[in-house]
Amino acid sequence: MGLSHKQVAKGRDVSNVEMVEQINNAIGAHGSWKLKLRVAMSSGSSEIDPDRACRDDKCPFGRWIHGDAIDPVTKQGKPYQVVRRLHAEFHQTAANVLRHAISARRTEAEQLFTGEFAERSEKLVRALAKWKGELL
Repeated sequence: MGLSHKQVAKGRDVSNVEMVEQINNAIGAHGSWKLKLRVAMSSGSSEIDPDRACRDDKCPFGRWIHGDAIDPVTKQGKPYQVVRRLHAEFHQTAANVLRHAISARRTEAEQLFTGEFAERSEKLVRALAKWKGELL
């Protein structure tokens, strides 16, 4: 496992409990993207700007994973590195689905949604669950 029950990040204690809570929140929040993208595909519009959606550092989990709350040792670990990469890929693909959906390219949006987006979403959730399991 390699992680202690408390990790110190810039003078603050970040417990595994807090990390697990952030991971749980991320799993739920990223699950809601499916609904947002389905609505965008069916309506042809979205209140979410694809240029903002592609930014993996703007959602609450992204701000946390890119921020200073996680200690440098954890950031060097494989679980963190894998989740951070998959999270960025997730956002890029979600933004591409949105771009197609709001540009009257529903077929392309749906193909991307059921293919690449679904695969990246599943990989991200699996990686988050694995990281969570290592923290418990």
